[in-house]
Amino acid sequence: MKLTYTKVALTAALLTASMLAHAQDKSAHISDGIVKIGVLTDMNGPFMDNVGKGSVVATAIAIEEFGGKVLGYPIQMVTADHQNKADVGSARVREWFDRDQVDAATELGNSAVALSAMRLAQEKGRMSIVTGAGAVRISNEDCTPNNLHWVYDTYSLAKVGTQSVVKGGAKTWYYLTADYAFGHSLENDGKQFIEAAGGKVLGSSRYPFPGSDFASYILKAQGSKANAVAIATAGLDLQNAIKQGKEFGLASGGQKTVAMLMSIMDVHGVGLKDAGGMLFAESFYWDLDDASRAFARKFFERTKRMPTALQAGQYSAVLNYLKAIEKAKSDNVADVMKAIKSMPIQDAFAKNGKVRGDGKMIHDMYLVRVKTPQESKAAWDYYTVLETVPGEQAFHPIADSKCSLVKS
Repeated sequence: MKLTYTKVALTAALLTASMLAHAQDKSAHISDGIVKIGVLTDMNGPFMDNVGKGSVVATAIAIEEFGGKVLGYPIQMVTADHQNKADVGSARVREWFDRDQVDAATELGNSAVALSAMRLAQEKGRMSIVTGAGAVRISNEDCTPNNLHWVYDTYSLAKVGTQSVVKGGAKTWYYLTADYAFGHSLENDGKQFIEAAGGKVLGSSRYPFPGSDFASYILKAQGSKANAVAIATAGLDLQNAIKQGKEFGLASGGQKTVAMLMSIMDVHGVGLKDAGGMLFAESFYWDLDDASRAFARKFFERTKRMPTALQAGQYSAVLNYLKAIEKAKSDNVADVMKAIKSMPIQDAFAKNGKVRGDGKMIHDMYLVRVKTPQESKAAWDYYTVLETVPGEQAFHPIADSKCSLVKS
């Protein structure tokens, strides 16, 4: 009888603790009693493996780690495909804000889509959290007080990813660039750092995005005799360009292929035989430390693949957005932004992170080398981290910012 009573008492205590943990904080200000997060991503296009369903899974993991509630109020997620079209993305975000009471539009893995969503978020008094797009202008000249720019930008990718290659002997470069905002930004930032390191860009070809046939552009790159051919695109386009470059003999002709933005899914798609030895900048690797491995295990259980940097960054951004709401006791944009800018950001994705006045979250970046098939010891054992670059060195200096939020 005593044992039964103890079990009942323990069960009651646990239930009470659970109810208290999820009780609504009456001092909190949560608009309409729900925190609703919209994940606008590329579900079926060239970036679907880098973001897409994986970013939805990453968001779900962050929400679950919060217990599905913040300050006792439920957290909900809605998702949509922007189809890599700014008008499609803008229409959906407007619908989310006007009809569905979405508090934050996130992921936004296309720079044109992200810029349109940011403007709407400011107009409607909501938040935008860009984790999948990298144009520098997102947190520079087009910054807004309602936006966070979380994972990476073309400045950090170019700085970390080109200077070591130039110093290693690749003094002349040719660019194969996606003809839209993100590709232009990758090329322009890369040129800046190539020249700063003593190199020279001999020329570039811009292709209509998305594309699949890169033959004519690769022939122009070969004709340039440049030491390195930089591919300023991402996702399936990047994979196809690398494979076609291999077929046309770029490497056998002595030209290095340099990816300006490459993910672990791109390496997986290309294969270690063709990608082995490539150097590029990364913002996350699943096998970096205990925290990254713990998140990766959760992600792998649901997807049977390891997370990309953009998917891990989406998890981090949502997790810290919820922490900021908890800290501010409000989902009001100004309150959340003030809270998140005062918080250290340290999790499975971000190391030594902080959000600056321009909304940019700066954190450690990495120079990685893709392992050869002989070096890889297990499934998804793809990277060797050669260098860790602190965020203050990797990202655009705040003193040079054109963001109206920080200009003196």
